Amino acid sequence: MSPIFDRVLTVNLIANTAIFYVAVRLYLLRPQQILVPLLLLHSMRHLGLMFLTRGATFPGMPPQFAYPAAFGDLITAILAFAAIPFVLRRSGLAKPAVWFFNIFGTLDLLAAITFATIYNAPVTMGPAYWIPAFWVPLLLVTHYVTFVLLGRRW
Repeated sequence: MSPIFDRVLTVNLIANTAIFYVAVRLYLLRPQQILVPLLLLHSMRHLGLMFLTRGATFPGMPPQFAYPAAFGDLITAILAFAAIPFVLRRSGLAKPAVWFFNIFGTLDLLAAITFATIYNAPVTMGPAYWIPAFWVPLLLVTHYVTFVLLGRRW
């Protein structure tokens, strides 16, 4: 196969990020109304553990990418889920909890994209390829939206 096909993931990442960005801009609401669905979405980031599962990836998955991506996603999922009660109760801890989740989760995604590129992980992703092709663009855009919402008065 041509090496150019190894870059399809990059095209998917850019295209889906643009599509999710447009969708989110169309539906931006008050912070408390949109934050809980965004936090619930990010609570499912435990799916990044698929990078450690036989059958979900091809042999040769670089551990320098797989372990940080998997456990970074798991921690982010826990942080997102833990922030939900604070947001629902309009607690004074809501904004700090969401800030912490959002900064950690954004840095985790940027690290995963960087490590995937450095260690050429896409060629070994196998069935787990859907995670960066679909999931990562959605998460990047929703992190951006969360930063916008955090900058607003609640």
